[in-house]
Amino acid sequence: MLLGVNIDHVATLRQARGTSYPSPLDAALIAEEAGSDSITIHLREDRRHILDADVVAIKEKISIPLNLEMAMTNEMLDIAIKVKPEYCCIVPERREELTTEGGLNVYDDLDRITEGCQRLKNAGIQVSLFIDARSEQIEAAVTAGAPFIEIHTGKYADAGNHEQSDQELQTIKDAAMFANEIGLQVNAGHGLNYDNVKPIAMIAQIRELNIGHSIIARSVFVGLPKAIRELKALIDSVK
Repeated sequence: MLLGVNIDHVATLRQARGTSYPSPLDAALIAEEAGSDSITIHLREDRRHILDADVVAIKEKISIPLNLEMAMTNEMLDIAIKVKPEYCCIVPERREELTTEGGLNVYDDLDRITEGCQRLKNAGIQVSLFIDARSEQIEAAVTAGAPFIEIHTGKYADAGNHEQSDQELQTIKDAAMFANEIGLQVNAGHGLNYDNVKPIAMIAQIRELNIGHSIIARSVFVGLPKAIRELKALIDSVK
């Protein structure tokens, strides 16, 4: 299973003081050296952390794939088509949210998302749709023409007890199996950390985990290379 490292919160720390440091580009290069399989960044409409210049610099300098998370807007589509990351992960976005709160509603917004997927595909960019583990959303992702989905693992990560956690884990397992059976490649992420990642890493149909906040938080105490290597070791330990 691959690990994509999300470096948004390196940029969050930079923006807190309006300085030029810490550099998301430096973080991306360190993550690459430490064994990250891809770099994920979310260019939000309000530019609260990652900035346009970060997207360009990171794409130019890293040798591993760039996964650009973004809302399905004309502005973001234009940026993606210009920069040409290897992957775009389409996410829902609300200005007032602290972080992405749920999956994209592909089913109810199929025409617009299909059109956006086609624009990205025409530019040679592979598209992933960040969705909840629900069959109607998975089927809609196929209809929209996205080759990848990323299953939102937030409900599993935020479960209040073992019973709820087990239920959410089974829902993710079922969704990953169903998506794989109908031809989608499956990624997963949101809220995953050093304590809860192993059960998700055991799901054979999941290709890649995208994890950010817990890695950056851990890196405060042990450094970014060690934080990444520790998490990769946890994922690899379930093989």
